[in-house]
Amino acid sequence: MTAAMDELLGILDLEQLEHNLYRGRSPKLDWQRVFGGQTIAQALVAAQRTVEAERHVHSLHGYFMRPGDTTVPIVYEVDRIRDGGSFTTRRVVAIQHGQAIFSLEASFQQDEIGLEHQVPMPQDVPAPDSLLSQRELLGKFGEAVPEGIKRYWDRDRPIEMKPVMLKHYTSREKLEPEQNIWIRTTGPVPADRATQAAVLAYLSDMTLLDTSTFAHGRAIFDRDIQAASLDHAMWFHRSHPLDDWILYTQDSPSTQGSRGFTRGSLFARDGTLIASVAQEGLIRLKR
Repeated sequence: MTAAMDELLGILDLEQLEHNLYRGRSPKLDWQRVFGGQTIAQALVAAQRTVEAERHVHSLHGYFMRPGDTTVPIVYEVDRIRDGGSFTTRRVVAIQHGQAIFSLEASFQQDEIGLEHQVPMPQDVPAPDSLLSQRELLGKFGEAVPEGIKRYWDRDRPIEMKPVMLKHYTSREKLEPEQNIWIRTTGPVPADRATQAAVLAYLSDMTLLDTSTFAHGRAIFDRDIQAASLDHAMWFHRSHPLDDWILYTQDSPSTQGSRGFTRGSLFARDGTLIASVAQEGLIRLKR
């Protein structure tokens, strides 16, 4: 267990203030704003605390409204919208300085047996063991990697990533807006499904916005780009242990109106489709 992974599990253990009211903190890092995946994951944890243990999240939809302040706690207020015979619905509002910074709706369902199929995992992707880690990439291509990406890769983080394609990081070539990234936690994740879903939600916010810049030979760390997540949707298809590499395959069908849209699929190494993601984010050129 790395210190960063231990810290992630710590910030997901929210403090209960009152009925339907929870408080979360941010890691003590020099981030300018709260990482969006953290807010999604903490809001999901708050919702989970009000739902029967037999019901598990199957979808969530969130909107980012204001940047989060890393120096003060975030208060999560849960609205118990509906407890039905089959489904439970919750709405969560994340609040800082008296204002909403994020809202989430999540739906929960008890496991049921029914029709089942899934798309196959891409077959032409190199195995993670054959790829370099981000710190190894820095040692090999450090001079060609932009400064913002260098700082990001060099941080101690709870998530490790191995990108399959490196041209985006080392050139300004216009590329197809798609990518595959192997991703995993830097320590074990508890076996309970609620925690695993929260960790999966946390890591699902990584790299999506960047994919929408590929077609333009740009990157979200460029000094003249203002980038921020606007909304985030996620569907949890199958429970699967998070003790190995996950393939995050992404494509961006559209960028327009200073907004980039990206879709993602999260596959276990054995080919199981664990979850699907969609996100739109601000990709604004500064004048």
